Amino acid sequence: MSDRHETSSYENLARRFAAAVRSLQLYAADHPLQRQNLVHLADILAVIHTTRPSIALGVVGGQLVVADTPLSRGTGALAELLGRLTASGIDRITVSQGVTDTELSTFVAWVAGLTQQQSAESAAAPTLRHITVGRIGRETEQSGIAQDMAAMKRLYDNATVSAEGIFESARTEGRPELSLARGAIEGLAEAIAQNRTALIALTAMKGYDNYTFTHMVNVSILAMAQAEALGIKRQTLREFGLSALMHDIGKVRTPLEILQKSGPLTEQEFVIMKRHVVDGAEILRLTPGMPIMAPSVAFEHHLRVDGTGYPDVRRPSLNLATMLTGIADVYDALRSHRAYQEAFPSDRILAVMKRNDGTQFDQHLVRRFVQLIGIYPPGTVVRLSTNEIAIVLQVHAPDPHRPRVRILRDGHGHRVPSEPTRHLWETRDGEEDVHVAEPLDAAAHGIDPLEYL
Repeated sequence: MSDRHETSSYENLARRFAAAVRSLQLYAADHPLQRQNLVHLADILAVIHTTRPSIALGVVGGQLVVADTPLSRGTGALAELLGRLTASGIDRITVSQGVTDTELSTFVAWVAGLTQQQSAESAAAPTLRHITVGRIGRETEQSGIAQDMAAMKRLYDNATVSAEGIFESARTEGRPELSLARGAIEGLAEAIAQNRTALIALTAMKGYDNYTFTHMVNVSILAMAQAEALGIKRQTLREFGLSALMHDIGKVRTPLEILQKSGPLTEQEFVIMKRHVVDGAEILRLTPGMPIMAPSVAFEHHLRVDGTGYPDVRRPSLNLATMLTGIADVYDALRSHRAYQEAFPSDRILAVMKRNDGTQFDQHLVRRFVQLIGIYPPGTVVRLSTNEIAIVLQVHAPDPHRPRVRILRDGHGHRVPSEPTRHLWETRDGEEDVHVAEPLDAAAHGIDPLEYL
């Protein structure tokens, strides 16, 4: 489908949805005109779903957006829909492949029943398998691409809950719940397109009590962030994210006593653990609607470009989704704190990954990852060479060692009221060369990084 055809279909979808909502305010649900509007809405969704397993309509910057494509502001029903969604606090509506007429009718009726005095949060959305409502936050006028971090946290938490549901459905039913996965990926992909820095920062700040599920989400976010930075957009970006989310799904067949072991695995236990790549590829290959790259990513994500890793096969080359997922997988695993493993600071992790540059990982992708994440990622609390304590706000890609920071405490440990920002890559003649001396534990210093992002 060409970009022009896509945009036309997206605008048609928004207009059909707006017409269905508007007519329900004028006519009864069983009125012929309303039934006709719902038929048209279902028809355009069916066309879109032939090329996109899920489609999202939302509000960004006071404008209707469908699948990351801004639409003209429009008049009449379209303008009314924009106003209704904005007033009700709805930032995203995701409709997945397989949506039924009953689901559409129920959802349209719910949206039509919202008033400006009744937000979408106070009026709980109906529980529908193929339609989800979400909020990813509105942009603010702060520097950079700052957004509502509380909304980002809700998005992340919802994705983690979805990951648990996906994992359990694969364990009990033999295949993951694909509509649940696509809904989670749709929200994360939109958030990456709007505020990649904040979402990446959030992956480093979550607890690891549910490591399996947070790891699934983190690897998906980090893989999509890399892909998006490489220019991968829209549906392909979502397929990268979905494949990364599913990379460890074969662990549903790993015995729990091995999967949940608090210490290092024995040699025999590790042999059993390594089977998850084959099991994952088989599960995903047999899941209808799964992206074609997903089984390959599950099978290959522990293989390295020099032929090491597992399973013991030789492949002439690894696909890009596998390589991005592999980098994200290793990075997130090393920075996690578990009973048998201390968390590695990012500078040590990236040093290890760069030391293996060109052998285990593709050298160009690792360098781009370092530029994306930074030696000290946004949200990292650091001590500067001046003994001041600061928080990293933004990575400086040309020199990841020298980020933009906000000063929180002076060299004597006293709070700095104005909290000035400083670009560590800027050094003027005669000024001291200020640089990061070491990363710090935010909790030990009573600092919540999310407050400053």
